[in-house]
Amino acid sequence: MTTQNTDAVSLEATVLRKPGLWREIRRSKMAVAGLTVTSIMVLLALFSLAGDLWEGLRALPDPKDTDLQAITQPPSGKHPLGTDDMGRDIASRIVYGSRISLSVGIVGEAISLAIGLAIGAVAGYYGGWLDNLLMRFTDIIFAFPTALFAIAVSAVFQDRTVVTLFLILGLIGWAGIARIVRGAVLSVKHHEFAEAARAIGGGDARIILRHILPNSLAPVIVAASIGVAGNILTEAWLSFLGLGLEAGVPSWGNMIRDGQQFITTKPWICLFPGLAIIMAVLGFNLLGDGLRDILDPRLRGKQVGGGP
Repeated sequence: MTTQNTDAVSLEATVLRKPGLWREIRRSKMAVAGLTVTSIMVLLALFSLAGDLWEGLRALPDPKDTDLQAITQPPSGKHPLGTDDMGRDIASRIVYGSRISLSVGIVGEAISLAIGLAIGAVAGYYGGWLDNLLMRFTDIIFAFPTALFAIAVSAVFQDRTVVTLFLILGLIGWAGIARIVRGAVLSVKHHEFAEAARAIGGGDARIILRHILPNSLAPVIVAASIGVAGNILTEAWLSFLGLGLEAGVPSWGNMIRDGQQFITTKPWICLFPGLAIIMAVLGFNLLGDGLRDILDPRLRGKQVGGGP
């Protein structure tokens, strides 16, 4: 068993560092599909930074125009995805809102990673009472249903800005990362490279940061990519319930909330933002599944060796 674990860790570290990793990604259909979708989303978010370009499309109609039928238009050549109840172009708002929804997903997951990596690495490396204390605290976080915990944390923040949403998502998502990191650290901390670093007088911080964590990142990378998708969904339903971003901010969740009252008469108002969420979540999930197949040494062994 020890030999198998050592071989798995060695293979995992090799996969993370080898120059042919990009070639392996290109050979995975799921990874390519997920990377393509997420890249398109990120490019749209970057393109939306040219705010002046979209200002005309996002502008409100003439205030004197009180004809709601004229303001709210179905998809057409001029407005490919139609306009909402305030005359704003839905396509431009989806593109403009992509930078908010994607940044919420990515930055929120980055905060979760920072907390989870720190707690998981310390717990797995030192063990003993500190490990028990940190993991029991992690269990307490897990004991709360995600939705209830998200609502409780969001209620603490009075100002619902993008920054506060970063903190909310970061605080509710770190526990799973901590458990994954702890398990990975436990599997590699007694490996030869870690023992050699201790033998030459390396400090605990240096061993953890330079040797332990780099060889424990494969499952973390997979979990992080899937976590981004989860954050996008969480932002959407928090905003839908009125607990996310402030009204008027063009996130995809807010757009769905604004269009729910027209779901039977003008479904395009909330349909297309919903499709944007589906595509983003699907893209990150496919990317995570593809990376799992590439970075997981057991799955790679089955693929390469052709075993059962």
